[in-house]
Amino acid sequence: MRRKKQAPRRVEKEDQHRINSKIRVEEVRLVGDNVEVGVYPIRKALAIAEEQELDLVEISPKAVPPVCKVMDYKKFLYEQKKRDKALKSKATKVIVKEIRFGPQTDDHDYEFKKKHAEKFLKEGAKLKAFVFFKGRSIVFKEQGQILLLRLAQDLEEFGKVEQMPKLEGKRMTMFIAPKKSK
Repeated sequence: MRRKKQAPRRVEKEDQHRINSKIRVEEVRLVGDNVEVGVYPIRKALAIAEEQELDLVEISPKAVPPVCKVMDYKKFLYEQKKRDKALKSKATKVIVKEIRFGPQTDDHDYEFKKKHAEKFLKEGAKLKAFVFFKGRSIVFKEQGQILLLRLAQDLEEFGKVEQMPKLEGKRMTMFIAPKKSK
């Protein structure tokens, strides 16, 4: 016997603030524009909010008595969303660029990759330099470490080492962060 698939139930998104009739206390401290600040019974506070055609929003539920504000709740949420979006856009995004070496990278290849690393650090990106050990080349882990430390020394004026060379499996990794430009 086949069972009929049920449609996913729609979940009501809970408001982060209690508003109007959802406030379940006897007395509240009332604040807001065009309101005399003070402690009011909940019925009187709701009447004041209704009189102004606004919402009674619980701002600080843990206070004794809880603090409520008379305001337009939808407008408040819109402003909050706008503020959060502005903060998010100002947050810096960290870009990590990778440069891969072998344990026996020769000088020409090293210089070529070093120039790229310089460019990345000048652009403000973090650098993840790693030496990848294939097969039995793991016996040259000292060479890999020397290579990464040489890179760190050569890039000293552009960035500072965030994490010293560390061996993880078949990779030896080092992170370099760009220096802040004045």
